[in-house]
Amino acid sequence: MAEGSSTSVGSVARALDLVELIVGGPDVGMPLSDIAKAVGGSKRAVLATLRTLVDYGYLRAVEPGPKYLPGMMLIRLGDLAAAHDPLIAVARPILAQLSSKSGLTIRVARNDGGYPVFIDRVDGPGFVRFHTPLGIRELPHVSSAGKAILAELTDAEVESVARECGLVSRTKNSITKISDLKRELEHIRGVGFATDDEEDAQGIFCVGATFFDHFGKCIGAISATGVKTDLSDTQVANLGKLVIKHADQLTKELHGRKIRRNAK
Repeated sequence: MAEGSSTSVGSVARALDLVELIVGGPDVGMPLSDIAKAVGGSKRAVLATLRTLVDYGYLRAVEPGPKYLPGMMLIRLGDLAAAHDPLIAVARPILAQLSSKSGLTIRVARNDGGYPVFIDRVDGPGFVRFHTPLGIRELPHVSSAGKAILAELTDAEVESVARECGLVSRTKNSITKISDLKRELEHIRGVGFATDDEEDAQGIFCVGATFFDHFGKCIGAISATGVKTDLSDTQVANLGKLVIKHADQLTKELHGRKIRRNAK
């Protein structure tokens, strides 16, 4: 939840907090009791806000329950953002191409001070769908896109981000020590891509690589996400090369240039 400023409107802030909570919630939706508990409000007040958001299409209520899920208005806003965001417009065909070749769900993230903020997604073929909300600043040390971005930073910058995010554990595989993170980032700099081996969520495996602007600055990363399988080192390397190829293609489309950076 975002922290409000002295000029923020309380009712609007509460409504936005509810939208953010439900967008990041389970695929089956959230019941009123869980929502009220999460935001610390009375059921009556929370229900009134939820009903308003449903009336305007930002949320939808499904039975039994009811349980609350993101509404169609959020999808429309996402489409409008895509239409006006040049990065999304340039990246989407590349994401679709990579998804087709890999059979995986592909996402693109902006670099927000060392954190990945995913702004678009192309789902892989088949029935598996990943609940991956867009527009949220995600932890950098547990995602392939985040670690790929961190690998473009100096040691001092990495340490600053690590202090800020706390290197919290999401699974038993999460990196929680700065020394381990630095060692991982050095490996990423050597191979050119990062992996998330069930570090953010159990059963999920990701590979990510960065793209750059015309100054040679890392402005984001793309990642390929799939269900964890027993991939050999060769298969992981081949997937990494495929993701790098498409990240480099995005750099080219953005008229950017890739500069090899040192950690110091």
